[in-house]
Amino acid sequence: MSQLPALSSDFDALAVRDPRPLLDQTLRGWNPDEDLWVFGYASLIWRPEIAHVEQRLADVRGYHRALRMWSRVNRGTPACPGLVFALMPGGACRGMVLRVPRERALAELVKLWDREMPTGVYDPRWLPCRTAQGTVRALAFTLSRRSPNYTGELSEAQLLAILREARGRYGTTLDYVLRTDACLREHGIRDRAIGALLALARAHGLLDQDAGPC
Repeated sequence: MSQLPALSSDFDALAVRDPRPLLDQTLRGWNPDEDLWVFGYASLIWRPEIAHVEQRLADVRGYHRALRMWSRVNRGTPACPGLVFALMPGGACRGMVLRVPRERALAELVKLWDREMPTGVYDPRWLPCRTAQGTVRALAFTLSRRSPNYTGELSEAQLLAILREARGRYGTTLDYVLRTDACLREHGIRDRAIGALLALARAHGLLDQDAGPC
């Protein structure tokens, strides 16, 4: 196996797994003679940060997009955690697959790992993603309900408090949800759960009543 660049060691207090063995395990499931495909369902669509040469709309079965992951740095703090989307078991999800040429795949994957897996929180999986041009096998970052970062079910009151107050190094949870919603809509993807959440935010005065549809 090729020599791997160093990964970030900036671990979260809730880290329970070393990301390096998870990267090694993931690499064993990839053929280095082929291009690398990555499935994005939220910020990987509007802020991919990996050098890719193609993107396609894609459907994944058996997983769904859910605002069920605590964010204690990017969209919140340890004292006031925010939320980010996760790919959770059950249902289906429409998102985007990104193709990275095989000659750049290893370097780009390590960059992606440093972004997504510094705490080893996700369960990386190779999932079949159906596109208009055919099915591709893509890497997806899924979240287990056993993860310490899984929120469980949140009440409307809890969600509203987070949308009002949570802010991290990249901004608020509400801004993150709005940007994800806007990006999905640009690609013709409608997420009813996001629409319901933004309708709740609007009903409680967190969004301008005259803003775009939710």
